[in-house]
Amino acid sequence: MLSHNDSVDKLAKAIFTVNRHAKAALKPQHLYTVKKIAIEKLLKEKKAEKIGLHFSNNPKFSNQHSTLLVRVADYYFHLPPSKEDFDQLTHLGDLDHNYRNPKTRMSLSYAKKVIYQYIDWKEPKQKEQKKGFSSYYTPSSLGKMEWPPTKKFHK
Repeated sequence: MLSHNDSVDKLAKAIFTVNRHAKAALKPQHLYTVKKIAIEKLLKEKKAEKIGLHFSNNPKFSNQHSTLLVRVADYYFHLPPSKEDFDQLTHLGDLDHNYRNPKTRMSLSYAKKVIYQYIDWKEPKQKEQKKGFSSYYTPSSLGKMEWPPTKKFHK
């Protein structure tokens, strides 16, 4: 059985790994969603701490906006802030680019497994594939011709 500190540290590493992969993913929505759910649960359980607000590096529609800085073990993450966060937390100004999270080596599949287990994630049921074809379906003849041709053509 993992101690409290070991399990929080393992979760922090898993969230870091998921977050790093989400930044390069073509469809990062799911990864950002599980990150947010995990951090919010850690905050509720008082295993994570809200530090303050930062200006975002990526202004939306040329408007400056803020992100919430959260510490989980030795790692720091940004989340969208709530209205209460603006009232209750200090604004820290621009992001500190000198700061880096600790180096971490964890596979994405293992990181997702750790987070899924923690947040009790259930994969949404896949819609059943329809059997048959639409009325607009036209079978292709590509790849059905003989090659090289066996019939000789007359000259």
